[in-house]
Amino acid sequence: MTTETMQLASDALAGRTVVVTGASSGIGRAVAERLGGLGAHVWLAGRDRAPMDASAEAIVAAGGQADVRSVDLRQVAAVQGLVEEAHGTTGRFDIMVNNAGLGYGSSILEGHPEQWREMFEVNVIALLVGCQAAVRAMRMAGLPGHIVNISSTAALLRDSGVYGATKHAVNCISASLREELEDDPIRVVNIMPGVIATNFARNLDPEMVAGVVRAAGLDVAIAPGDKLPDEVNASLHERMRTMVGHPDDVARAVVFAVTQPPELNIEQVVVRPAKRLPL
Repeated sequence: MTTETMQLASDALAGRTVVVTGASSGIGRAVAERLGGLGAHVWLAGRDRAPMDASAEAIVAAGGQADVRSVDLRQVAAVQGLVEEAHGTTGRFDIMVNNAGLGYGSSILEGHPEQWREMFEVNVIALLVGCQAAVRAMRMAGLPGHIVNISSTAALLRDSGVYGATKHAVNCISASLREELEDDPIRVVNIMPGVIATNFARNLDPEMVAGVVRAAGLDVAIAPGDKLPDEVNASLHERMRTMVGHPDDVARAVVFAVTQPPELNIEQVVVRPAKRLPL
């Protein structure tokens, strides 16, 4: 972002109340730090407290405000309570970023129903609850607002499995909610990232993960369920810039969308590397 663009974004975001789910790593963490660094009051919600505390410190050092909450997003009351707390504490509610998500790469025939349930509860139900709670808070505040739903380019494919089905649902929810809010000064933005260097890959097919790591020229063993070390994610992006995006690429797209005036609809943004991975 240029200095002029950053100043305009800072003017638009200073003092705004923001909730970001899935803020303990990857895209959510980058979005929280980017918005907070531009002066917003960000509420970071996720499962892993330590990295969110580090992000909160960075946000405060950059001139923003931050609160951290460890939240199980599969609990409806927890999501609702998070939004209500942010609104009640600050007296306003401006931006809801429904970023939390997870995926398992098993085929339908070999998949586990509990993993399917977890994906739908986090990727779809929690997002729905977040949308609903955010709209209520925004209407109570009487101010324009933005709801950002993080989907995936998997939603553009017909055969992207159960995970892709949850992201097809996100796209449908975003479009439907946008129609419902046409008479409100609340805009719904659907962002679809492609391959981004995040910990999302930890639950995918081990052979696929290993293929990505090998393609990057790295010699690192990643066991199923393990988080990819930060240095591995950074190296993947550095070595494969045209094939693996950085979480901040998505964060910058979020900033663009939420700094537009309410008379504009930025319906959806696809953020993907220039080339496909050679797997």
